[in-house]
Amino acid sequence: MGEVAEPEDVLTRGETRVAVGTALPTLVIDLTPTFVISTALATRDFTPVHHDTAVARAQGSADIFLNILTTMGLVERYVTDWTGPEAELRGIKVRLGVPAYAGDTLTFSGTVAEASGGEVTVEVTGAVSLGAHATATVRLALPEAA
Repeated sequence: MGEVAEPEDVLTRGETRVAVGTALPTLVIDLTPTFVISTALATRDFTPVHHDTAVARAQGSADIFLNILTTMGLVERYVTDWTGPEAELRGIKVRLGVPAYAGDTLTFSGTVAEASGGEVTVEVTGAVSLGAHATATVRLALPEAA
């Protein structure tokens, strides 16, 4: 589900390998109806707007759309795919924007905003055809040497 650039190696990025301004590789995810429905159900979100097109449209939506738990998980995945397995999430703030409807494509991009004292802050945007679906700030602790 989605393509991400091959990592430089299998080790977790250390603080010394991260510089402010570094752009993360993009991650593109096709939001198929199956993806939208299965991720809602996997997070135990049975709200009909995430799996029933007729209900979603009756409530004013164009189609079924991603739930917040899926969006949060995808933001975390995006950043930790880049950092590697030993990075420790310290904080995440996500602001939702436009809906991420089934049939669209969700593209993540990110940039290192801060890097000091073993902690890195990454600014992330997840965009769909309507604009920014999610804007996030993710703080991570990285090992001293990697």
